[in-house]
Amino acid sequence: MSVTASDLYCKVAHVVPEIEWAALSADVEAILRLKQERNAVILAHNYMTPDIFWGIADIRGDSLALAREAVAVQADVIVLAGVHFMAETAKLLNPAKTVLIPDPLAGCSLAESITADDVATLRAQHPGVPVVTYVNTSAAVKAASDICCTSGNAVQVIESLAVPKVIMIPDQYLAANIAQQTGVEVIVHPGSCMVHEQFTPDDIATIRADYPDVVVISHPECPPPVVAASDFSGSTAQMVDFLEHAEVQDVALITECSMSDNVAQLFPQINFVRPCNLCPHMKRNTMAGIRRALETMTVEVTVPDDVAALARRAVDRMLAVGR
Repeated sequence: MSVTASDLYCKVAHVVPEIEWAALSADVEAILRLKQERNAVILAHNYMTPDIFWGIADIRGDSLALAREAVAVQADVIVLAGVHFMAETAKLLNPAKTVLIPDPLAGCSLAESITADDVATLRAQHPGVPVVTYVNTSAAVKAASDICCTSGNAVQVIESLAVPKVIMIPDQYLAANIAQQTGVEVIVHPGSCMVHEQFTPDDIATIRADYPDVVVISHPECPPPVVAASDFSGSTAQMVDFLEHAEVQDVALITECSMSDNVAQLFPQINFVRPCNLCPHMKRNTMAGIRRALETMTVEVTVPDDVAALARRAVDRMLAVGR
């Protein structure tokens, strides 16, 4: 029996009004049909709006989970509901598959903060020091690196190198936070996330004043003073894992605000305090855009073979850590 838009509404009823879902239903029905016709799957990052994340996505998660799942996906077409570097990573790991991104302008302030030439300059300034590159980067920057990492496995990746010093790019705040956890000297690049850099310790103080028993969970892309003022810091996947094992009533997730909308589906007993900083790039993904991508098979993401081979090596090294 085929799934319909009406069948899916129960997954999003907590955050999507029925009248809004009715307006989306034609797109949802078309996407469900096109996924079958194209043998396609939709990968959705945790920062997608709930209609996409819970309504039509086949695989959901943070950038590490999506990278891992992309390797095993059984489909001819991958639609990446996220940002451009994620689609490039999916293509690196699935060179024979067609990878589509609904909006090619869905970029990333981190990815745009550094180039392969910048990596070459850092290497020249610090000869022999390994380059650990956050996945929030272009394929060209990954290709110029030794190994990739995500916010969820950065500690593991750096510790796996067993060296006293690393170059960690491009997020200066993630690098500083990871340096505190590992004790490894970290050479940084002045990049940052346009969403997470906006949070301040005063924001957390205000939340605590309004909700005295609140548990504050921050993303490690936040500035170190924000992380220090939090009760826990971790990737979006680590946030979910923390909530699965904690008995809490009020929670503030200090990250992109769609995360709270999506996690609320998993933890209906928790009151999520929602400080809201939106990522304009993530929000370029829409139901209509995903439908259009599947109808027109655009916009296809490609990576030159020579760049792909080197970038794939850095991503594969990351995926091998912790196996």
